Amino acid sequence: MSSAVDLLVKDAGLLVVDGDREIPGGWVAVTNGRVTAVGPAGAEPEARTTVSAAGRLVTPGLINTHHHIYQNLTRSYAPAVNGTLFDWLTTLYPLWSVLDEEAAYVSAYVGMAELLMGGCTTSSDHLYVHPRPYLVDAEIRAARDIGFRFHATRGSMTRSVEDGGLPPRSVTQTTDEVLADSERLIKAHHDPKPGALIRVALAPCSPFSVTKEVMTASAELAERYDVRLHTHLAEDRDEDTYCLETYGCRPVEYFEDCGWMSDRTWVAHCIYPNDDELRRLGAAGVGVAHCPSSNMLIGGGTARVQEMRELGLPVGLGCDGSASTDHASLWMETRNALLLGRYRGGPGAMTARDALDLATRGSARCLGRADELGQLRPGACADLVVWDLHEVALAGALSDPVEAWLRCGPARAWTTVVGGRVLIDRGESELPELAEALRDHGRIARRMQQKA
Repeated sequence: MSSAVDLLVKDAGLLVVDGDREIPGGWVAVTNGRVTAVGPAGAEPEARTTVSAAGRLVTPGLINTHHHIYQNLTRSYAPAVNGTLFDWLTTLYPLWSVLDEEAAYVSAYVGMAELLMGGCTTSSDHLYVHPRPYLVDAEIRAARDIGFRFHATRGSMTRSVEDGGLPPRSVTQTTDEVLADSERLIKAHHDPKPGALIRVALAPCSPFSVTKEVMTASAELAERYDVRLHTHLAEDRDEDTYCLETYGCRPVEYFEDCGWMSDRTWVAHCIYPNDDELRRLGAAGVGVAHCPSSNMLIGGGTARVQEMRELGLPVGLGCDGSASTDHASLWMETRNALLLGRYRGGPGAMTARDALDLATRGSARCLGRADELGQLRPGACADLVVWDLHEVALAGALSDPVEAWLRCGPARAWTTVVGGRVLIDRGESELPELAEALRDHGRIARRMQQKA
């Protein structure tokens, strides 16, 4: 191999290439943002820049398939923390009605920094409140400023309280506004090319907040422009009741009737499909964003992850709302997926490697990027994490570094690389504007929570 290698990450205690290959003492070579080679100790190429993993675990970057980043402006908001999902939403909708471009940009910048520190190299975001225009554009601008791999989803709500829905009029839009802006965002920002940092998907919020017209037209628009579809589905028993009373059918049947039963689609939560519905979702290749921390904090049940995987559904992980989960650590979500899977199905139901596979290859499948994300095989995007656990936490963990990574934590990203660029180094952010963004974030959060 020539000296054209841009970056070499070497001396890993263990390199996880993907769910099928691990290399003790391994290294990863990167050129032009792509993995060019991996190998065992002693065969390393020369490189312009070298990063020592110093015996640490190295994995593909984790991928977040469901998030509401703007909600980090209202984290742990006391009046909402102990309510049901619908109580929580109706308490926070009025606060979110003041969201503007500055708030969307700053919350995204801080949220992406937090994701990077938790080992996440790619994230989607579901921004579904639009009290003002160009909020998704502001998030995309933050991702570009950072160099973060970002799948922006153009969320929407059109059914306000006055129309029989849940949200107030202040955070909803008309059908024409939603569809026009969806098309504008795709044309302005979606990059279909391999290795893209920015992609756009269409994401009506949920059955109780949009009309059937928006659901159907969004599916048609996604087909026309070859972009992906995302929504919440079967998240809460109240959703079953609402759909039966409003549409005369269960949520999955309504979803299918709107033209969404497709491998173009991934959905958040998917807790309450029945057995037949789950089989139909699997046959169609619909992906699921499993959000274990949010499921436990809201107390609404959890997805049948192992059954879904056996039925062929791509299953990835998501942080969910920054005001329900109150963190943006994909490491924590991966650990909680491990714990919740074992709690639900017994000790053989989920291993640390299963959970890592959800957070990497499973999530990449949900986003339609299994060919280049969630793995470190040559040709993949050079998105990777060197993990750090304190020596005290690791004392005695000698036999399996992957199990130790989730069992012995807390773990943090020591080095996070996106597209060959080091964005977290020695556990600290390399983002030059983070301190200013945090100051602005504090000011905006106080205003939003009316505590200025």
